[in-house]
Amino acid sequence: MAQAPDFLLDRLLYRDGLMLVIDKPAGLPVHAGPAGGDNLENYFAALRFGLPRDPALAHRLDRDTSGCLVLGRHPKALRKLGKLFSAGAVEKTYWAVTKGVPEKLSGTIDAPLKKESRGSGWRVVIADDGQSAVTTYRTLAQKDGLAFIEAKPKTGRTHQIRVHLASIGAPILGDPQYGELSAETRAQPMMLHARRLVIPISKNKEPVVVEAPPPEAMQALLKEFGAAS
Repeated sequence: MAQAPDFLLDRLLYRDGLMLVIDKPAGLPVHAGPAGGDNLENYFAALRFGLPRDPALAHRLDRDTSGCLVLGRHPKALRKLGKLFSAGAVEKTYWAVTKGVPEKLSGTIDAPLKKESRGSGWRVVIADDGQSAVTTYRTLAQKDGLAFIEAKPKTGRTHQIRVHLASIGAPILGDPQYGELSAETRAQPMMLHARRLVIPISKNKEPVVVEAPPPEAMQALLKEFGAAS
């Protein structure tokens, strides 16, 4: 269902002359796919703040992932942000609730990833001939077979955290591709949230630090863990 034209104003986390950071809602793709449909870019006109053109995506989040998403306000800013993200200079922190607790409660997952076509769709798999992908993680809490995990991707591959956590026995709760395929799992939102970004946008200033509050469904689970949100 389409949102109000200016709904992103209430989700604005940070604004300066170069960039905006918004709290992306889960369930809305950042841009239109081959079939079209509602997407986040449809609402960027409300975020011009006096500039002649809409802001544009500096990176991507999966449709079902919520949290910090960076937009560049003009082409020069987009080029600068693109270089920072591609160089791995932006520190990204994600929160996840997983179905299963990793045997090793913290560590580094270094497993190359490859996009593989399957029928009419595709998925990402671990493959020796894939692109390098590295994620560090630590388990912050666990209860009743679920784990609350903080993950920090050092690379920016598609579905990286989802595939990496599944590979260590901790698929993300509600993940329709790499998690359990039960009706209960499909009915709930995916519990992956882009919690925090540290963006060294200026050489002469401290990095910009932005945090997004977890969505309500995740907050409810975190309370069960006894974890602060």
